[in-house]
Formats: sequence, structure tokens, C-alpha cells
Amino acid sequence: MVVVTPDADHDLLAQLMAGEMALGSTDLKAAAQSYDKAMAISDDPAVAERAAMLAIAVHDDTAAERALSRWQALGAKPAAMAQGRAQLALDRGDTPEAQRQLQILTDSHDKDAWRGFGQVLVAARDQAQAGKLLEMLATPQRLPADPQAWLAMSELGDKLGRHAYAQRIADAAIARFPGNADVYVWSAQMKAGKGDTKGALALLQQATAKSPDNVRLRLVYASLLGQSGDYTAAAKVLDHGPQSADTYQLRAALAVHSKDTAAIAALYRQLQQAAPDVRAQNAFLLGQLAEMQHRDAEALSWYDQVGDDDPHAFDADLRSAVLLQAQGKHADAHELLGQMQMDYLDQPDQLRQAWQLDAEIYMQEQNYPQAINAFTRALQAAPNDPGLLYGRGLAYASAGQVDPAVQDFRSLLKLKPDDIDASNALGFTLADAGRDLPEAEQLIAKAHAARPNDPAIADSWGWVQYRLGHLDQAAQSLHGAWQSSKDPDIGVHFGEVLWKQGDRQGAQKVFDAVRKLDPHNASLQGTLKRLNP
Repeated sequence: MVVVTPDADHDLLAQLMAGEMALGSTDLKAAAQSYDKAMAISDDPAVAERAAMLAIAVHDDTAAERALSRWQALGAKPAAMAQGRAQLALDRGDTPEAQRQLQILTDSHDKDAWRGFGQVLVAARDQAQAGKLLEMLATPQRLPADPQAWLAMSELGDKLGRHAYAQRIADAAIARFPGNADVYVWSAQMKAGKGDTKGALALLQQATAKSPDNVRLRLVYASLLGQSGDYTAAAKVLDHGPQSADTYQLRAALAVHSKDTAAIAALYRQLQQAAPDVRAQNAFLLGQLAEMQHRDAEALSWYDQVGDDDPHAFDADLRSAVLLQAQGKHADAHELLGQMQMDYLDQPDQLRQAWQLDAEIYMQEQNYPQAINAFTRALQAAPNDPGLLYGRGLAYASAGQVDPAVQDFRSLLKLKPDDIDASNALGFTLADAGRDLPEAEQLIAKAHAARPNDPAIADSWGWVQYRLGHLDQAAQSLHGAWQSSKDPDIGVHFGEVLWKQGDRQGAQKVFDAVRKLDPHNASLQGTLKRLNP
């Protein structure tokens, strides 16, 4: 027996597969050709519909007409047919025909008619033409008794640049649907976007009075009040009524902005006394609130309760590592960060953050080799990351490895030539090593000009002047830096310059002050050995 198989052009399954494969490769033209062939040999209206939409997408008017006719013959719904013919008309630039088909569509009373209307206009090549049709057809007299349709048309008008129309429809929606919070929110957001904050707040106040339990409405109102600087009024809007994770979060943010420690404490107590499911949902926020009140042990406990599927799980672990370090539990902090590096191995951004924090903690411990290793691993996840290059450069410099430190700072300045911190760091590193002093002076001068009141840069400037032998200039700059910031390293530099000027008493006074600040300061110990062997 001989089985007759159709050739590829007449094999429906082959054409459908070819069309889908082309779509997967975003080859619309090939997909349209395959579906055109499939449509001709299929009695499925969905195939004809796909063929029509693809033909319109690639601007093949002849194929689109053919597919639309086939779709209609196979029983396309009138509303869907009108939508397809409107798309084709718009693609051709035939505004009268597009208007006629869109009117048929919106008069059809199909449940998806206005959604289809919006889809046609959003996809139009000529946005000005689409805007005109929107204003002609989506009028208050023609729109259905559905507030979401009014909002969708107003949003579409705003997207198409018909801002006056969009505001007009939004305002009319308020009159038509006075109990709907969404129309108030959208109208207020439009007014705020145009700079009419007063008008937006008035609308939201009116809406909130009508629907005091609407959480979304209160959030929008409080957010706008907060953006206007009225944190107290914003807090009052949220303090009463139903609460959600978002209201708690915004209340905390408002309290922080207004530096209202009493509000932070009150919110913390309220959440502590909430139902178990509410506490579980807000464990991360509870940890943040505890941290703000310096209740580090409680904060650690709350962070530990943040679930693995919580969107704040990574941040909770990161904050826990910081708190463990602050409590002197260095090994625990590194162990936690090591576990995080395993857990987020396939998430480069989180991996980079975990390694960076690990490195920064090693820096605080003055364990520079481990810091260098951690920064290097982080740079493998985020090559040429400016912050990581800067951190590793500092670690190298602190470890006395001048050449790799200089290389990292130079690499950073190639990426960001105007980076003030990198200029200062490279200049100081060169000056401290007694290398390339003219370049070091130039780099620090650039940083000093950009931030003349920065004590760290003033310290670098004083140090390079010291290396150049300009003791008076060095003493002047370092004295100012020491007065602005009682940083131990600045004090050590200032003391050394005073010593070299012959002011041993003044130098010793500064060294004593440094010793009180940091009894084990390595820089102080090394300097004293050099000056007074």
C-alpha cells in the first residue's frame, strides 16, 4: 500500500510548525508566509485570525485582505472582524475606514469591544492619527457604564499625547462614578504630573473622605502629602483605618523623613502587638524599626524570621551580617555571608553584594588579604564594577601593595575619569609611597577643588605637601582636616608633620588624642617607631 503524503506547502501541520518556529525566532515575515499557507488549507478560524494579524504586522495588505476574508468566511465574530479591519485601515493610513470599523466595534456591545478599540490605537503606526480617532469615538456620550473603560481611555489619551482629553475624561469619570476610588486616584495623579499638586491633593482629600477604608487611596494621598513635605498630615492619613504591608512601610518611611523617633517607636509597638500573621508578613520592617531604635538583638531576631520566599530575604540576611559584625561576632558574620554566597550563586547582583560586604567587614577587621580575596571574587561576578575596584584598591593600599592598588585606581579612572574619590585615593597612594609626586599633587588638587571642605581630601592634600617638603602648607591643611574630623589617620599625619616642624609637644598631644580614639591604630604605632626609634 502506498501512503500519499502532501507536499510541504499543503501540509497544515508543517506550515503551523514553521510559523511557530519563525515566531520563536522573531522572524515575522517568515511566520506570516507560513500562516498564509496554513490559513488556505485550514478550516480553523483561529489560524485565519493569526494569519491576518501577522500579515498586518508585516504590512502585507494583500495577504491581510485575503486572511480577513477567510476569517470572516469561517465565522469570525463581527466585533473581532471590525477590529481586524480597523487595524488594516490604520496600517494603510485610511482614517475614514478605520473610524467606520472602530465605530462598528464599539457599537457591537461585545464585552471586549473597548479593550479591542484600545489595542488597535496603541498598535497604530501614526500616533497622531490614533489620537484623533480616540477623541472622536471615545467620548463621554459613547463610553460604557464601566469606570475601568473610562480610565483606560484616559490613560490611552495621556500616552498618545492628548493630555487635555485625558484630563477631561478623568474629570468626567469622577462625575459619572463618584464612589469609585480609582477614578479619583488617576485624575489626581494626572494633576500632580502636570504640577497641580494642590488640585491633586484636593481631589484625594475628597475621595478619602468618601472612602476612608480604601487602602490604595490612602496610600496615594499620603504619598503625595509626603512628597509635598507635609509628613505629619501624611502620617495622619495612614495612622487610622485598615493597614497593609505597604501602609506600614510608608508610615515608617514618613517617620524617618520627619525624624519622628516617637512615631517609629509607636509603629514598632503596634506591629509587635499585631496578629502573628501580620508580624510574620512584616518581619523585615520590624527588624528595620528595631535597628532604628538601636535594639540590635531584637533586630537580629526579626530578620531571622523573614521567610526564604519573602522578597526581603536577601536584605534581611545582609543586615544580619552587619549587625553580627557590630556585636563583635566576626566569625558568625563571615559564616552567614559565606552561606549567602552559596545560596545566591546563580544571582550575580546578590552575589556581588554578599562578597562586597564580606570584603568590607574584613577591611574593618584590618584583615586586608581576606578583603582583597573577597573583592576579587566580587569582581568576577561584576567585572569593572567601580565600587569594587575602589574597595579592592583601598585594600591593596592598606596592605602595603602599592602597585596593584595603583592599577585598580587607574582602571577606575579610565571608567570614570571624573571620579573624585578615585582621584584622591590614587593621589594619596602615590604620595604615601613617595612616587610620582607631581602627578599625585595634580590628582589631589583636582579632588580638593571639587570638594574643598572634605576632611579626607584635605588630609591627602596635606600629606602630598608634606611629601613635597612643604611643611607649612601641610600643617595648615592637616590642622583644618583634624579640626573637622577626628579621624585617627588624619591625626597621625598631622602629628607627624608637627613633629617634623619641631613641635614635639604639639605632636605628642595629637598622638595622645589618636590613642584615645583608637588604642591599637596600626598607623600610629608605625609612625611612632619611625619618629622615635
